[in-house]
Amino acid sequence: MDSMFMQLVTMTSSTASNNTQGGSLGDMLLSLAPIIVVMVLMYFMLIRPQNKKRKEEEKMRSELRIGDEITTIGGIVGRVIGIKEETLIIETGADRNKMQIKKWAVGSCDTVHDDEE
Repeated sequence: MDSMFMQLVTMTSSTASNNTQGGSLGDMLLSLAPIIVVMVLMYFMLIRPQNKKRKEEEKMRSELRIGDEITTIGGIVGRVIGIKEETLIIETGADRNKMQIKKWAVGSCDTVHDDEE
């Protein structure tokens, strides 16, 4: 029984080695094609739109002006009264409380500017 098992293992390993040695470049590319297609689809469906949205948000944050009404990513609504390199000073509420926030925390600018095209 052991000799039959050894013969079967030997035949299986020799067949597998013949298949890998005899395989052509075309067969290898054909087997990689589905992986390449999935990677391309992931780029166009996930990565590219995310990068586009990130660039639009960075542009919106860099174009903020004094007097703009903004909403932070935490839901705080206020008006910009001061702009520094990395921070904004905003007024919130009827009491005109002042807060200093980071620019990256701005979720949206609710002011429409007339000079935009």
